[in-house]
Amino acid sequence: MRALHDGWTLHQVGGGLSRVPATVPGCVHTDLLAAGLIEDPYLDDNEDRLTWIGRADWEYETAFTWHDDGHERTDLVCEGLDTVATVELNGVLVATTANQHRSYRFPVRELLREGENTLRVRFASPVEYAEARRAELGDRPGSYEAPYQFIRKMACNFGWDWGPSVVTSGIWRPIGLHSWSGARIASVRPLVGGDGRVEAHVTVERAGDAPLTVTARVAGVVAEAVLAPGEREAVLRLRVPEPRRWWPRGYGAQDRYELTVGLSGQGAEDTWTRRIGFRDVRVDRTGEGFTVVVNDTPVFVRGVNWIPDDCFPARVTRDRLAERFGQATGANVNLLRVWGGGLYESEDFYDLADELGLMVWQDFPFACAAYPEEEPFATEVEAEARENVTRLAWRPSLVLWCGNNENLEGHADWGWQDTLGDRTWGAGFYHDLLPALVAELDPTRPYWPGSPYSGHPDLAPNDPARGTVHIWDVWNREDYTHYATYTPRFVAEFGFQGPPAHTTLRQAVSGELAPDAPLVLHHQKAHEGNAKLLRGLSGHLPAPHSFDDWHYLTQLNQARALTFGIERFRALAPHCAGTVVWQLNDCWPVTSWAAVDGAGRRKPLWYALRRLYADRLLSVQEGTVAVINDSPDPWSGELELRRLALTGQPLAKESVTVEVAPRSVTTLPLPDAVAAPKDPSAEVLSVRLGEHRTLQFFAEDIHLALPAAAYDTETTPVAGGLEVTVTARTLLRDLALFPDRLDPHSSVDDMLLTLLPGESATFHVTGSPDPAALVTRPVLRCVNG
Repeated sequence: MRALHDGWTLHQVGGGLSRVPATVPGCVHTDLLAAGLIEDPYLDDNEDRLTWIGRADWEYETAFTWHDDGHERTDLVCEGLDTVATVELNGVLVATTANQHRSYRFPVRELLREGENTLRVRFASPVEYAEARRAELGDRPGSYEAPYQFIRKMACNFGWDWGPSVVTSGIWRPIGLHSWSGARIASVRPLVGGDGRVEAHVTVERAGDAPLTVTARVAGVVAEAVLAPGEREAVLRLRVPEPRRWWPRGYGAQDRYELTVGLSGQGAEDTWTRRIGFRDVRVDRTGEGFTVVVNDTPVFVRGVNWIPDDCFPARVTRDRLAERFGQATGANVNLLRVWGGGLYESEDFYDLADELGLMVWQDFPFACAAYPEEEPFATEVEAEARENVTRLAWRPSLVLWCGNNENLEGHADWGWQDTLGDRTWGAGFYHDLLPALVAELDPTRPYWPGSPYSGHPDLAPNDPARGTVHIWDVWNREDYTHYATYTPRFVAEFGFQGPPAHTTLRQAVSGELAPDAPLVLHHQKAHEGNAKLLRGLSGHLPAPHSFDDWHYLTQLNQARALTFGIERFRALAPHCAGTVVWQLNDCWPVTSWAAVDGAGRRKPLWYALRRLYADRLLSVQEGTVAVINDSPDPWSGELELRRLALTGQPLAKESVTVEVAPRSVTTLPLPDAVAAPKDPSAEVLSVRLGEHRTLQFFAEDIHLALPAAAYDTETTPVAGGLEVTVTARTLLRDLALFPDRLDPHSSVDDMLLTLLPGESATFHVTGSPDPAALVTRPVLRCVNG
């Protein structure tokens, strides 16, 4: 394809802004920002002064030269138009579109001129379009006032409880001309099985009626079909003997094979090549549970929810995705849930998932609202679903299609029925259209109507005893210890907030840094979010007396909350078959539930996740020790249990021989000698098995007799940064280093370590922070110092 990405300009239709250079792919906000016409919407409260952009009409224009290339056809290919677009070539209307989630191909050879040509794409206001559809079809309830369910566009562009409202427009994916003769491959839909079978469904577009030959090749196996004049579809079946299978990370290698489909005959010449993986996937519903099974092997899901990594997706490069995926795998994640308020992600996204063995749960893009099923949405939803199911059907990483996020729960439990009347709300999409399309186009993987969902439309959708559950009473109302009341089958959403890295917040806020400062609060989108952060500390950690205290303690509490929940749910395996934390990433600098903030910096939660999602984990719960072994090998040895004074003095000791089978959990009662402290405020339980240790305190931090922190430090220059060794003279509770406070490019390799007196920990710090400042408050912190 010949890209048409150069020479674009942008102007406001009927407005006062003059024409400015435009970047394609891109969007209005980033073009106006590059031209110096707006302030950065991610900084301070600039977002509030830019809402007019979503209510304006915009026009992109470019000129390009074209010369007859001898082909029979030339198409204008638009891989992504966001959203309400009118396309004109040389002053002639080519098409109108209204769906960000689709691509388009328009025949334009008859409109092209020898020499210079002019291409214009006009975008109508997406806000006004959505409001007009709402007025026509009748209002419907949703989690937010914005009419995001009345336009096929990334819903969170209208704002969310972690994201700004930056409703944009633009040519957000590549655009160009494709010339061809005879015929071309319109689509290839390989259905791939774990036993080596490939069923390649090939559709061609013709410029004539000559016979055509279609071939498919993989691993030395070849299949061929001849399309008679007028025929446009062929199915080629291949069988690779004894293939090496694709496995999720932690379960085996990610072997893939090149599949090539070729088309030839009377001037036609076209090729389609992808790297497929042989694997089977299903969801085991035994006992009304929800267990992902790959290659007949149950997989405990250690997942995270994924939101668009930028409010302006054209800025998300492959390198940026690779960094984010590296952070996911570094935290021992094995599944990304692509959340329904976002997008069908880019080819780079799924390429990386295939390569790294990260399973993908793909929501169809519907979230937190009642969606109209009338036109134009019925046609648009079917078209986008057909395209994207076909586009992704061959991906080995894709393990589940899910109809929506929280819309079934909203209809059942959020009072929607009180205002809906007899208006449609999306049920026909989730229970009829989408499952029928998946069954037709991609029968190799399961479909789930929504999340949360209990497995049948007549059941309460958010029942922990069935299917998938979202747990949000913790955070919204309940203390995180309330997780202990749940015995779920699969937790698809749960989380707790914490602020971003200090540097991330400082770079986004020009004014005072205080929890209640107006600009800090602007970067907190959750309802009563900061009040919930403080309430969450209550009963666990001391009240903060400064912004530095607030920042450290609320970040720590976020990690503590998820630690409590994940340990609880992992100990319930296989009854509980997975957890998907809300959320991995952020799209801008904000206080949120993310483990990685909007600038790509890892929050303390990320370090906690790395431990919590490790193959092997020890957890003390309600008078027991759970020995969790999600590795392929047995875990055996002497489980050493010691009750210690906070000074490190031994008070009692027991040992138990354990052998835990692969992919299993063994729960042991605590021996009496170590289970009951004489003084809960002054004792701690140490549990060790091999190189793994966990410490369990007998009281919350505010009730512990924690000593004033005393320690020695040694800082040593090394290649790429510094090594900082901290040696505890007293107990150090949740020791952390925040080197970004000194050098915005600096990071640390570990965090939230509790050291007993006499123990040492060495931290590896990148960048060039000041060595003396690195080992003093507020850069070096612990609960008791």
